[in-house]
Amino acid sequence: MSDDVLSRVKFDGHGLLPAIIQEESTKQVLMLGYMNAEALRRTLTEGRVTFWSRSRQEYWRKGDTSGNVQHVRGAALDCDGDTLLVTVHQVGPACHTGAHACFDVDPLTPSWVE
Repeated sequence: MSDDVLSRVKFDGHGLLPAIIQEESTKQVLMLGYMNAEALRRTLTEGRVTFWSRSRQEYWRKGDTSGNVQHVRGAALDCDGDTLLVTVHQVGPACHTGAHACFDVDPLTPSWVE
């Protein structure tokens, strides 16, 4: 990963960047995770999504223990450089609950929707 890419990223005060994971084929948003500079480097150079686990304080490569691998197909920073969108080929469910996407687990209905 080039210094040019890193210079465009705006990490938060904890050195983290939110990463939205989207399925390439369906465009469905699968999950949200966080990356520090090293996790971003690994994701962009190894072709597998790697996060920084805020709770465990360690790197977490999606699928290493579950087999539910995310193969990187593309990545883009948003216009402010403070959020990353990663498109993936998802193998198995993305959510640790077994749901296909983390956002399938607890859908909310706004009060204005009848």
